[in-house]
Amino acid sequence: MFLSQSEFTIVLLLGLASFRLTRLIVFDKITEPLRRPFYKEIEEKNEEGISEIYLVPQEKGLRGWVGQLLSCFWCVGVWSSLFLVVLYLEHVFIGEVLILILAVAAVGSIIEVIISKIMDI
Repeated sequence: MFLSQSEFTIVLLLGLASFRLTRLIVFDKITEPLRRPFYKEIEEKNEEGISEIYLVPQEKGLRGWVGQLLSCFWCVGVWSSLFLVVLYLEHVFIGEVLILILAVAAVGSIIEVIISKIMDI
């Protein structure tokens, strides 16, 4: 089965949007307060004696389960994709706007990483 050009475009936009939403949830500083209840802080000293703080998922219960989920880029990616596809299929206008915004942000972040790598050379 081959995708038509419009179907390919939708899959590409959904993929970019899912990528950006996943990074927003798992890594971005702005969502850190939402992730914090599901992690515990562990402080360790490195070889130079400088303290470093690591976030480790909680060990038990719902907080532990959510912490494990949030620490897995692949897991959050599946749920983000599911959310965006359902939103697109059920609420076309809202879904399309959100998907377009996230996809454009994803392209921007990819370009930024490429430019940063080129400038470091």
